Amino acid sequence: MTRIVRSVFVPLLFVLSSVLIFPAATVLAADREVPAIVPAPQTAGWWMPQHERNVARVRQGSVDLLMIGDSITQGWGDEGRRVWERYYTHRRAVNLGFNSDRTEQVLWRMQHGEIDGLHPKVAVVMIGTNNSGTRKDPPEETVAGVQAIVTLLRARLPETRILLLGIFPRGSTATDSLRRLNSTINDRLRGFADGQHVHYLDLGHLFLDRDGRLKRDLMPDLLHPNEQGYQVWAEGMEAQLKALLGE
Repeated sequence: MTRIVRSVFVPLLFVLSSVLIFPAATVLAADREVPAIVPAPQTAGWWMPQHERNVARVRQGSVDLLMIGDSITQGWGDEGRRVWERYYTHRRAVNLGFNSDRTEQVLWRMQHGEIDGLHPKVAVVMIGTNNSGTRKDPPEETVAGVQAIVTLLRARLPETRILLLGIFPRGSTATDSLRRLNSTINDRLRGFADGQHVHYLDLGHLFLDRDGRLKRDLMPDLLHPNEQGYQVWAEGMEAQLKALLGE
């Protein structure tokens, strides 16, 4: 996508549409390009083939549940595989999590076939920790990226209910700089919920002890869940997910 296309597309669709859909939207400066809202693929060699496999799966149809995100979501197919099989395989779920993705990669994937022709009941979205952790984006820019994803999903999948998850905690303690940055983002994300099309759920407390330390028995690297962590995630989300799926 050229710079000329980006300069037109981003303000018109994401900034303007977001203000219309979410009155409390963060309005970014119009005189500069914000990477978080500029759709872009990753350049790693594995990334495009994985995207193409996802598009091929989507074209088969029969999808009721989407999981959209980064490596934490992708991990449902690795550390969380057995938990996924118990909770989501029978629900015709598709995992659209990509390692190292930021908001702009999710936007690009959504625009290039990963949701085309679908009518899922629910899309679960958690994204943003790589915006804050890898590029150190200001909170308002990460929030704008997440908002752009929600706006795009609402436009392309108007009958789909969106379960927007707060970014999981990271770092050892509550004073960790990236933990605090993600917490600031989450405080703003909860304002996107309208109780009808977009619902917000923050499961972060389930991964912390009473002193706010991240539980290493759930996230050994202080970022990614292990199998037990995915079990905690699934259990914590189950009641609201069942309601949204109409079960």
